[in-house]
Amino acid sequence: MPLSFCGNDNASAYSVDDGVLDNGCFVDALNLVPHVFLLFITFPILFIGWGSQSSKVQIHHNTWLHFPGHNMRWILTFTLLFVHVCETAEGIVSDGYMKSRHLHLFLPAFMGFIASTTSVVYYHNIETSNFPKLLLALFIYWVLAFITKTIKLVKYYEHNFGIQHLRFCITAMLVILYGLLMAVEINVIRVRRYVFFANPQKVKPPEDLQDLGVRFLQPFVNLLSKATYWWMNPLIIGAHKRPIDLKKIGKLPIAMRALTNYIRLKDAYEEQRMVADQADKSPSIWRSMYHAFGRPILLSSTFRYLADLLGFAGPLCIYCILMRLGGRNSPESSEQKNVTASGLDVDFLSSHELLENTSVLAVLLFLALILQRTFLQASYYVTIETGINLRGALLAMIYNKILRLSTSNMSMGEMTLGQINNLVAIETNQLMWFLFLCPNLWAMPVQIIMGVILLHYLLGFSALIGACVIVLLAPIQYFIATKLADAQKSTLDYSTDRLKKTNEILKGIKLLKLYAWENIFCSSVEETRVKELTSLKTFALYTSLSIFMNAAIPIAAVLATFVTHAYTSNTELSPAVAFASLALFHILVTPLFLLSTVVRFAVKAIVSVQKLGEFLLSDEIGDDSWRNGETLVSLESCKKHPGAHTKAINRKQPLRYQLDSFEQPSRRQPRPTETEDIAVKVNNGFFSWGSNMATLSDINMRIPTGQLTMIVGQVGCGKSSLLLAMLGEMQAIGGKVHWSNKNRNSVAYAAQKSWLLNATVEENITFGNPFNKQRYKAVIDTCSLQPDIDLLPFGDQTEIGERGINLSGGQRQRICVARALYQNTNIVFLDDPFSALDIHLSDHLMQEGILKFLQDDKRTVVLVTHKLQYLIHADWIIAMKDGTLLREGTLKDIQNNDVELYEHWKTLMNRQDQELEKDTDVADGQTALERKNLRRALYSREAKSQIDDEDEEEEEEEDDEDTMSMMTSRRSKIPWRVCWKYLTSGGFVLLFMMIFSKLLKHSVIVAIDYWLATWTSRAQNTSVSANSSANGMLTDMVPFDLSYYTTGFSILCSSGIVLCLIASLTVEWMGLSAARNLHHNLLNKIILAPIRFFDITPLGQILNRFSADTNIIDQHIPPTLESLTRSTLLCLSAIGVIAFVTPVFLIAMLPLGVAFYFIQKYFRVASKDLQDLDDSTQLPLLCHFSETAEGLTTIRAFRHEARFKQRMLELTDTNNVAYLFLSAANRWLEVRTDYLGAVIVLTAAVASIYTSENGVQSGLVGLGLTYALTVTNYLNWVVRSLADLEVQMGAVKKVNDFLSTESENYEGSIDLSQVPEDWPQQGEIKIQGLSVRYDSILKPVLKHVNAYINPGQKVGICGRTGSGKSSLSLAFFRMVDMFEGKIIIDGIDISKLPLPTLRSRLSIILQDPVLFSGSIRFNLDPERTCTDDRLWEALEIAQLKNMVKSLPGGLDAVVTEGGENFSVGQRQLFCLARAFVRKSSILIMDEATASIDMATENILQKVVMTAFADRTVVTIAHRVSSIMEAEQVLVFCEGILVECDSASSLLSQDDSLFTLLVKTHK
Repeated sequence: MPLSFCGNDNASAYSVDDGVLDNGCFVDALNLVPHVFLLFITFPILFIGWGSQSSKVQIHHNTWLHFPGHNMRWILTFTLLFVHVCETAEGIVSDGYMKSRHLHLFLPAFMGFIASTTSVVYYHNIETSNFPKLLLALFIYWVLAFITKTIKLVKYYEHNFGIQHLRFCITAMLVILYGLLMAVEINVIRVRRYVFFANPQKVKPPEDLQDLGVRFLQPFVNLLSKATYWWMNPLIIGAHKRPIDLKKIGKLPIAMRALTNYIRLKDAYEEQRMVADQADKSPSIWRSMYHAFGRPILLSSTFRYLADLLGFAGPLCIYCILMRLGGRNSPESSEQKNVTASGLDVDFLSSHELLENTSVLAVLLFLALILQRTFLQASYYVTIETGINLRGALLAMIYNKILRLSTSNMSMGEMTLGQINNLVAIETNQLMWFLFLCPNLWAMPVQIIMGVILLHYLLGFSALIGACVIVLLAPIQYFIATKLADAQKSTLDYSTDRLKKTNEILKGIKLLKLYAWENIFCSSVEETRVKELTSLKTFALYTSLSIFMNAAIPIAAVLATFVTHAYTSNTELSPAVAFASLALFHILVTPLFLLSTVVRFAVKAIVSVQKLGEFLLSDEIGDDSWRNGETLVSLESCKKHPGAHTKAINRKQPLRYQLDSFEQPSRRQPRPTETEDIAVKVNNGFFSWGSNMATLSDINMRIPTGQLTMIVGQVGCGKSSLLLAMLGEMQAIGGKVHWSNKNRNSVAYAAQKSWLLNATVEENITFGNPFNKQRYKAVIDTCSLQPDIDLLPFGDQTEIGERGINLSGGQRQRICVARALYQNTNIVFLDDPFSALDIHLSDHLMQEGILKFLQDDKRTVVLVTHKLQYLIHADWIIAMKDGTLLREGTLKDIQNNDVELYEHWKTLMNRQDQELEKDTDVADGQTALERKNLRRALYSREAKSQIDDEDEEEEEEEDDEDTMSMMTSRRSKIPWRVCWKYLTSGGFVLLFMMIFSKLLKHSVIVAIDYWLATWTSRAQNTSVSANSSANGMLTDMVPFDLSYYTTGFSILCSSGIVLCLIASLTVEWMGLSAARNLHHNLLNKIILAPIRFFDITPLGQILNRFSADTNIIDQHIPPTLESLTRSTLLCLSAIGVIAFVTPVFLIAMLPLGVAFYFIQKYFRVASKDLQDLDDSTQLPLLCHFSETAEGLTTIRAFRHEARFKQRMLELTDTNNVAYLFLSAANRWLEVRTDYLGAVIVLTAAVASIYTSENGVQSGLVGLGLTYALTVTNYLNWVVRSLADLEVQMGAVKKVNDFLSTESENYEGSIDLSQVPEDWPQQGEIKIQGLSVRYDSILKPVLKHVNAYINPGQKVGICGRTGSGKSSLSLAFFRMVDMFEGKIIIDGIDISKLPLPTLRSRLSIILQDPVLFSGSIRFNLDPERTCTDDRLWEALEIAQLKNMVKSLPGGLDAVVTEGGENFSVGQRQLFCLARAFVRKSSILIMDEATASIDMATENILQKVVMTAFADRTVVTIAHRVSSIMEAEQVLVFCEGILVECDSASSLLSQDDSLFTLLVKTHK
């Protein structure tokens, strides 16, 4: 067909006789002018602009300043583009009805589309370079376009065209849009005054963009970037090269910070509080939340409604396309439309005619999908952002309340730490999740109602049957969901129990191996595991039922509907109706499936709000006059210091230097010189802990300034309460506490129960004060902390506290005292600082710290103590009894005035002195033991990290390529090998069943839809033939046909439903089987591992495999795997179906596949990093809350509330920014996969429309389009599930790494029958040329040892630390590698014996007494082989019989975890009884007396001499004095046996090593 602008089928097309503007073609040409003008002007500017920026198009983001009307302009431009598309489509379709091509019908519209696109690109560049003068070109363009379009509209009106003609409507729309855009442009000129005004307005970018630390740019970018998350590209693509860290994600914008949102919520809550007080009700948190965060929720709901309504465009477009394709062969469609409009000589369409064009419908479907997905993601994003803001506000609100909680609430158990932790970790998250799902509550009913109305329109009455099926089955979903929650709870209980047992095993692993009790304890764990697995089975069953319901409900609904329709309706089921209904059913199922979840979360949210309300109304600490001083900085004060919270977090510089602006003014001033004699005075004080009963009554006392005051009295007489009463922690019922000038703001306090921060040792001591090296060093020495610090891996920069290294009580207490001493305060309160310290440390602290360090500084010291020997140093003494003051004055006053009390003290002091003499010997041992334990804990850590480092080095050496590319490839690879290991550990039968049932299920689902396609196509053809032919034979065949198709359809649907159940069950069952096998193998591997493994692997790491990793394998991998296989197979079957219907589609699949590959590749890496950041930033936040609640009194005494609040805000913001980025990354992925899905739908639609002309059945086209629509929903799930699975497979990898651990060699080379039942009978030991090492890569610890021990002989082994003493004791049990020589016991070489036999025939008592939770009977005889008499005999020998008899239950009395309910000495005696029960002729004591007091040691020695008189006893000595009675002494030095003789003959040699050891060990 020849081309020409005005067409050449009409001679008058170029005639202007009636007037130039009356020629339609000329008016269209006139409309081209503005577009050409804009392109002509803007292209040079854009090219010059881009050229000047050269290759670096990096715009500094402080220039991202939006011009007025920015969002309005973008919305109008997008609308304009859409209208131009409609105009072009209308022109092309109209042109199709003409005899020759009329370019003027669509070319101006197409040029308008290009010009509009250019206008928005041009605007964006001007905006980012902040050069508004260039906007003048756009202004001229809008004016010209507005004029030309108005002329066109007026001419149409003159020629009697109205709104029934589509082109008239489109032109009117364009006039309105151009007019509005012109108004926007005028507004920019008015506000910015960049032209026509003398003084243009200077503007600054928002505060956030001036701060380069803010990297979260969603609120600041333009609308297109907002909708597509384009600004995330650099971060997500960059993650591939370098992992994302906290520095990369920066800080939150001010509007999203916890502080901003806290102030918002607090104001709303206070408002509600005032309203509630008037009505005498409790304030409504719901209303407060609505007032603070209601607007974004409404915005999100609007987006959600738009998305849901646009969602119905899919089924409707399919319906229309199939109606057109189905009707194409009918006679009426072949008529040529031949109506031309008078006057303008071109064809005018109505909107109905345009929508009859299938290609137009395909494009409409594509645009509707793009819009729907954009709105949906926008709705998700807004709710998530609001949810995060709400959580930040709630956390700040809870924290503020914690800091004001009355101490009695905490101590009287009204508010436990657990409750507070639950509020922080669970309740706030419940509310956040409720907010995420909130828009569903009101969007779902609308979606369901709309769906049912449309189905009724398509199918009539039968649609209601299908809808009823869905609605009736929905409550079952809710029931399943509640059952799931219950199952999860019971699983948690069992797994906690299992972990407790595993923890005990790992802590006592050495003892278990030495006694050959591994199997007994292992089976106990396995028993609990069986219970846990039973609970997990229930969990798996309900999970698979939930998945099954989700898949089966639509099949059941479709079956009910179509079969009912076939038999009740007069009309045949056409492909258009069938596939549109199918698509509608798919839409309907989602809200109903989600409804149960939303309802569950709504119920939980109501409970959470109730708990939160109760907490916010709980008692607060009393406001005394000094508490209202200017020194208390509340969170509100942050309003006054905007700089304080917008300043970048400089991670290199400690926090203390950054928060200066936040500290109280008084903290920075030097101490004022004291003028008053009294620092604190209490008059007629009556104080209580919350109840009206006074704990302290009639208190009249004073604390003299600059002196040492001691408070003494019996336990529980109110000494600590007195300190807290002075600090304002108790409720004052009567009387007053007077503090002298500003003293109250200068108090340091060390509580009785030591409290540490999760921070370094240095930060714990300086506690927010500036670091002063000299002072710090003096404090460390005073508290004898230097030896302890030297042991720590990073010195005083080592993290301690909950998450750090565990310190002993004494070490913790000394750090707390050091903190109080370091503070530069006038007054120091020390609450029983000596309670956990031994005598030497106490004396040192008293002399150096309190008397010298504090008194030299002339500080007022108040010391609560039980150590009366220090009373002589006191300047002032306060004696208390039963909550009242007994005496007050100097020691001399009391000696003169209260002789009785003084004498009582003297007797107590004498008793203490006697105890001291006894304890002195143990005291050294106690501190030494604490340090030894610390050293041991650290040694295993170091060894482990060394091994890790070696592994890393090996990995690095493997590849000589560029490390960057290596890391990139390693980070983006999916761990296929680990996945395979996981799948095969579930068993090959189950794996085969899972794969087979999954494939079969998806094949059947495709078969159902294919059957529907052939059925409806056949029905349609039959009805068409029946209409066109008068022959009645065809119509008679229809009923027969119908029953054949309905039966086939019913059979397929039923088998599909059954397969859905089987497939979901097999995945869960396979997951369960894998979990069972992996845990079983892991437990057996670990328990049978050599002792060396436990020395170099930290306990926490092994426990992690049994807790976090096992939990992931148990509960998280199966559903993820299910989701991944389901969504992948759905997408593959959809692509297969589309390709089958239209093979041309495969050509388009290639670029789409490449795009998809890169999207998932980049997303997976970034998602993993952001997930890790979210997890790692959550822990410090939760820890900060719990440590604040624990240390409330200390924080308040020090007046550090403001610093802690600031820290909490920082931690909350850090966690929130990580979570925000994670959800933005999810949106980034979903927008991209959704758009890919939309492109798939477009290509599938276009391909099927053109292939249907070649005779493809319209039913198959419907099938292809319906499947294309499902792809959009599932593409992002493929990637998300893949990313999740990849993270979760890390747990399987860690477990697998442990499974490669080598076990000990338990088999022996001789037959058990050759070993006598009562071996070893005599207890004769021969050691011949023995060399021992811990590992084949390590040096020997014993070298060529030869010794002979007679039966029944008592042998002592000694030597310096590290000489190999303990290694010899382990060699008897083959716990170490005996690579040379042998040990022969009673004639049998122990290396040939099976390990269980050898270990079960010997006895050992270890240095650290180990008891297990259970009964006393279980601890003495876990194998249950002994009689009660034997057990009582053993207890009598260990001198425990009377003590055990007095316990409830006797032998069945409870032993708590680790035997904590007995003293260390008692535990050691139980271990002795355990060794006696065994009746072995050889007993080995490995430094068994090192950690016990003298009294217990004497008992032990006595028992060994009497009860074990006829047995061989080998004692490895910590103190040489304990082996002076030995018949033979072996002295080791550096692994060599240097001396071997009786103790007396060795002592007679002056130069012997033994003599030297005796002298040095006193």
